[in-house]
Amino acid sequence: MGGTHVLEFLAAFVFGYLCGSIPFGVLLTRLAGAPDVRTIGSGNIGATNVLRTGRKTLAAATLIGDMLKGTAAVLVADYFFGREPAMSAALGAFLGHLFPIWLGFKGGKGVATYIGLLLGLAWPAAIAFCGVWLAVAALTRYSSLAALIASATSPLFLWWRGEDAEAGLFAVLSIMLWIMHHSNIERLLRGRESRIGSRSQPETGR
Repeated sequence: MGGTHVLEFLAAFVFGYLCGSIPFGVLLTRLAGAPDVRTIGSGNIGATNVLRTGRKTLAAATLIGDMLKGTAAVLVADYFFGREPAMSAALGAFLGHLFPIWLGFKGGKGVATYIGLLLGLAWPAAIAFCGVWLAVAALTRYSSLAALIASATSPLFLWWRGEDAEAGLFAVLSIMLWIMHHSNIERLLRGRESRIGSRSQPETGR
């Protein structure tokens, strides 16, 4: 790998990280005069916790922002550097959302950004993710379980389509997503995880 190629990968990764670290949940709630999302509920910056402010429009905007920052990161990197550096940007964006430098490296759990990255790199897989999420959520009413299962099936779907490099990348991202959901997994195993529609919203931490 030549020096120029290494620099392209590094530039794409850093660009992706900076995109991913944009804390839409914090910025949007602050602009709207809502309570600091880090001081309520789980303290997470994702859309699920923003919903605890009672502002559904803010939660929806956070979800869209967290998705599209991932999509933008890979599309811009792909345009300027090519497909492989774009995957480096995807890794950077995901890490940026999980560990944003602006917030002391305390971010979200990655579901929305994961979807946005799929949208930018392999949109059929993003549709498949959403389909699995909807099916599991409808059957179980557990948002976190739906996200976990959908993320587990995404690398398999990509591998089935012959997109081996993307499958490998999203296998890594899925492992990180599962690690970030360790508290949700513990509650699911104990039967204490909140269901969709219950008074206590499920902490998927998008």
